[in-house]
Amino acid sequence: MGKLVNNLVLDAALDYIKQNATQISVCIDTPTTYSHATVTDNKVLAIKSDLTNASYEAIGDGASGRMLTVKAATALAVVGAGTQNATHICLSAAASNLLYVTTCTSQALVNGNTVTVPAWTITIADPTA
Repeated sequence: MGKLVNNLVLDAALDYIKQNATQISVCIDTPTTYSHATVTDNKVLAIKSDLTNASYEAIGDGASGRMLTVKAATALAVVGAGTQNATHICLSAAASNLLYVTTCTSQALVNGNTVTVPAWTITIADPTA
């Protein structure tokens, strides 16, 4: 017997991120808590705290499921001490939850500079046989 999930189910998960993720942060290591992804003394190298629905594209079909595109976040101030390697991008809901963590190309970021996070996608795959 085959497997199936309605797009409404996948879209609901992606829409939750779209409706609630108001912060994007660039981090070292793998943040596992809201504090890790939002407090500069922890793992945060840069953060933007004013994401809105306009920060995301419409949910749509991906290559093998449903996807949400996060638009580029430009000129985030680097606040981490000295020079550290960014390895993760995080989406968080203001004052509450770490919602999504993904890896990024490792890049050395220097305090006082800025960083741009290019547009990227979150994909939830269709079930496979």
